[in-house]
Amino acid sequence: MSWLRIGTCSWKYNSWRGLIYPNKKSLNHLKEYAKVYDMVEVDQWFWSLFGNDKINLPLPRVVHEYKLSVPEEFIFTIKMPNSLTLTHFYRKVTGEPLQVNPYFFSIKLLNQFLATIEPLKNQMGSLMYQFEYLNKQKMASQYEFQKKFEEFLKNSPAEYPYAIEIRNPNYLNKRFFNFLNQNNLQFVFLQGYYMPSILDIYNKFRDQILGTTVIRLHGGDRQEIEEKSGGQWDRILEPKDRELEQVVDMVRDLLAREVNVFLNVNNHYEGSAPITIRKLREIMGQTGF
Repeated sequence: MSWLRIGTCSWKYNSWRGLIYPNKKSLNHLKEYAKVYDMVEVDQWFWSLFGNDKINLPLPRVVHEYKLSVPEEFIFTIKMPNSLTLTHFYRKVTGEPLQVNPYFFSIKLLNQFLATIEPLKNQMGSLMYQFEYLNKQKMASQYEFQKKFEEFLKNSPAEYPYAIEIRNPNYLNKRFFNFLNQNNLQFVFLQGYYMPSILDIYNKFRDQILGTTVIRLHGGDRQEIEEKSGGQWDRILEPKDRELEQVVDMVRDLLAREVNVFLNVNNHYEGSAPITIRKLREIMGQTGF
């Protein structure tokens, strides 16, 4: 029997008070969140690469705190550190030479990260490798990317549920989805960031989406909606009602095909992730948030 879990991308937003958080002076946001949802995306550990000799990994006390804040059946989908997925450091100045990231596909660093989050092992959903757009300077071809990633996977602990989010539209072809299935990788549908519509991708590669998948409703121009919101994520700013109906149809089809679904919703998608989730559930015939 397939299943659907819906949650938000991150959770600590004071503007969600009155939506999912009580109006208390002090509160454990994650503990209160877990009273409403049974899954969340952890994106804070993605931001890990700060220099050749500076990698930030999760603090053990924070991992322990997260575990104590949620019930046993709660699930974390986790964005893997960008120190593993960036081929080069981010440029500080446009046009400066690219600097190779020595931690790209580092098995040593992967094992360090997995050891740090080990307390959450029984509550891990998808461990998502997010790759930026890989131009020819960073990755010569799709073939080279798949070859490097496959070699990395061969040396990775096999018991974890790995997923991949790619931001090269030209990689989204039959060969790529065959690669995912051959390596037991989940596909992450990204709605936004100038990627093709997830609805078009699903219609084209429907039969190759197997096992478990992640749908991330992320939104388009991040700066524009942040300016509209003023940092207050408690209302819909860019409604996408028709698109939500289509996403629900897609989810229903996935479930009917025995594909499990994590549906992760970002504030940047419409303006308020909790309200978007309420709308999704209303379309599905569910109630509440």
